[in-house]
This record gives sequence, structure tokens and C-alpha cells, in this order.
Amino acid sequence: MAERWVRPTVGRWPSGLLVSVAAVAAVSGLIALLDPHVPALSLLVLYILVVLVVAIIWGTALAAVASILSVVVFAYLFLPPIGSVRVADWRELVAMAVFLVTAVVVGELAARSRREAQQSARLSEEQSALRRVATLVAQSAPPPEVFEAVTREVGLLCDADLARMERYEADGSVTGVAVWGRVPVELEMGTRIALDGVSIAREVKESGGPVRVDSFGADTGAIAREARALGIRSSVGCPIVVAGRLWGVIAASTRREEPFPADTEAQIGEFTELVATAIANAQAHAELAASRARIVATADQTRRRIERDLHDGAQQRLVSVALRLRGVAAAVPPGLAEVHQELTGVGAELDEVLDELRELSRGIHPAILSEGGLGPALRALARRSVVPVELEVDVGGRLPERVEVTAYYVAAEALTNVAKHANASVAEVEVDAEDGLVRLAIRDDGIGGADPTGGSGLVGLKDRVEATGGTLRVQSHPGQGTSLVVELPIDAGQPPDSA
Repeated sequence: MAERWVRPTVGRWPSGLLVSVAAVAAVSGLIALLDPHVPALSLLVLYILVVLVVAIIWGTALAAVASILSVVVFAYLFLPPIGSVRVADWRELVAMAVFLVTAVVVGELAARSRREAQQSARLSEEQSALRRVATLVAQSAPPPEVFEAVTREVGLLCDADLARMERYEADGSVTGVAVWGRVPVELEMGTRIALDGVSIAREVKESGGPVRVDSFGADTGAIAREARALGIRSSVGCPIVVAGRLWGVIAASTRREEPFPADTEAQIGEFTELVATAIANAQAHAELAASRARIVATADQTRRRIERDLHDGAQQRLVSVALRLRGVAAAVPPGLAEVHQELTGVGAELDEVLDELRELSRGIHPAILSEGGLGPALRALARRSVVPVELEVDVGGRLPERVEVTAYYVAAEALTNVAKHANASVAEVEVDAEDGLVRLAIRDDGIGGADPTGGSGLVGLKDRVEATGGTLRVQSHPGQGTSLVVELPIDAGQPPDSA
């Protein structure tokens, strides 16, 4: 970008020459006013101002032209013989030669200073852009947000007219995942494009490295057609490599005649590394979520199996033993009162064991949850609660099993915490399903002060909820009770695509 300032293109030469001529004319007029009072040769230095301005804005080449023009005009107007560029006094000729060299050197120094200032500003802009994107990546922002930010930063930093990020598909096409531009585009985000013509995406896929396209010619591919329609003259792009695999490409395009600077690929390459990190992070997060979901599902299946085994096995055998024991007790002769009493006592203890086993079975995985769904299971839970529970359930029928199990165990654990720690007089439980989410809210009027990070049961609840793609929020100010809100997606356990 800096080179376009110091090396004027053909289109910029006319404006530079026009300004040079006008400025030389203005300075010549000023010298004409001062000439009667100051030696003319001393005023030659005033033309340095023209050379400086031209060097800073148009570069060294035009500054040299302005220097020569200044010497010629000065000799023609102010040195004898007047009206001729021939200089009679050799000392004046040497002075003008010294001025000419000085003017060119000063112009080059001014242009170099301008270049260095522009390069410094450009580097500062690049570092700021990288920091903004790196912050998004460090905050684990969703990949689409990172894609959009990177594409915008690349477009602005490269002073492009259009920037686009695309993902390679298994069928050999690409899909636009982000687009930024100063011009309207047809191939917008989400559009799948075949690589059947000249394009940065196709060239990057074939070469595996940074590429440039200087002309889209008459190719019929969708990308080439759009480029010609927008007046794009050249493009530059870099691959996005994730875990050693070519994932996608990011490209910048311009409608200007001059191409992008030589270091553009290196600039874009620094952004592609951040994009790769964001994608890898998202994939790792999705894999972790899927792994956690599988662990939770396995634990739930184990709970159901244990509950079923207890119900169909141990409970049934204990019921059978209790019935046989009562039969034996009833058959004891009247003269054996002590034996009858002992058998009756054993039967009572057996009934207590059976009740405890039933309660344990319900705690492992209540059969009513599998048979009746979340509403009946929560009503049974509320009836058994030590603290009175005001329950409101509006879910409109059965929900996916994983959602029902998660909501039930969150409610069970929360009500257990209320009974043990909250010193509350009442608890409220509300469940509703809307817009693809199940929302569970549990509130109490207890002492509050629960710490979700203090190693309590809330940590386990948070892990279970997040394993199914949901969120859990806790508010528990001292003296103001505790509020727990859980939101579970209906399609729980299906991690979102990392794009």
C-alpha cells in the first residue's frame, strides 16, 4: 500500500505534473516580488518547498522532475540573459547544479521518510488487527464470528475491494463462510461454488500455497464471472490448513490496475493461522461435548439397568420371601407364641428393607420417568420432598429421553440441596418448552449464598447440563434465596457444527 504513494502510477502522473507546474509558478511569482530586494540566486532555495511537497505525495521521480522544472524556470526568468535557459555566469550554473542535487536528495529523503512512516503505520494496523482477532480466538468465539472478523480485517488491511473466505467441500466445491466488500457480491455467504474456472480457491487447492491471479480472462466459472462483473483486476489468497489438512482459503481482490504489494501473502498468512486455531478449538470443543454426552448417556443407561435389575430381581425375590415368611408365621401352632412373634418381627424388618430398596431404586432411575415422562416424575418428586414444592409443568407431551433425564436429575439434586442447606419454607419448580428449548427454573426462599464453584453438587449439575448442550445459571445472594435456571435444547446432545 505504501508503494502506491511513492511510485506514482500512470494515472497519477498528470495530477502530479499539474501540481508541480502550479507550485513552481506560484513560487516564481513570489521570487519576482522579492527580486528587487533580495539577490535572485538566494531565492532559488524557495523551490525546495515544491520539491518536498511533490516528493511526499507523489514520490522521488516526480520530485526530480519538479527540481529540473524549477531550475529551468528560474534560469529563464531571473538569470541573465533573461528569457533564455542559457546561464552566462559559471558560478550561477554551479549554484543551480548544487540546488538540483540538493533538491533531489531532499526529495528522496522526504519520500523515504514518508515510506517509513507509512510502513510503521501499516505494521501498527496489522498488529492491531491481529490482536483483535486473537482476542476473539482466545475467548472461544464461535467460528462464524471469527470468520467474519478475519475476512473484514484482511479486506481493510489489504485495502481491498472484496475479501472472501471459503471452505473446501468433499465434492471438490467450496462454500463461502464469510464475505466483506466495498462492492455488492452475488456469491454470498453459504453459497456452494464449483471450481470450474480460474479462481484463487482452485489455484490454492492445486498448489497448496499462496497464489495470485492477475486476470480472470474469459473463463466461464462462477467466481471468474463475478470478478469480471465487479471489475476485479487481480486477487491474492492463502490456504487455511487445520491439523495438516487443507480446510479452506481466504482471498483479497482489487479493482485497481496496480497489484497488491509483495508482502500481502505474508500478511494474510498470519490471519489464516488464527483461523486454523479457532477451527481446531471449535472441533476440540465439539468432540469434548460429544464425549461428555456419551459418558452421561452411558451412565443413564447403567442407572436404568440397575433400577430394572433391582425391580425385576432383588425386589421380587424379597416380596416372595416376605409372603412365604408370613405363611410360615400363620402356620405356627398357638403353643409356640415366641416363634410366631419372632417370625412376625423378621417379616416387619423384611418389609422395611423392601421399602428402602424401593426408595433406592426410585433414586437410581425412577420407573415413572421412563413410563410417564417428565411431568409425572416431577410430581412424584415434589410429593416426596421434605420442603413443600409448588410445581408447574407445561411441556406439551413427551420430550427426548436425554432431556427428560437431565431435567429430572437437575430438579432432584436441586430439591435435595434445598432440603439440606437452604433452610427454606417453600420451593418453586417451573418447566416449559418453547422455541426448541426446555427451560427449568427452581427457586427457594432460603438463606441463599450457594457457591456454584465451591465443589458443591452444582458443579456436577453444570457438567451434566453442558454435556447435553445446555446452560445452567445460578443466582444465590445471601438472605435472598437461590434461583437456578437451566435451558436444554430439544435436540440435546447434538453439538453444533464447527463450520
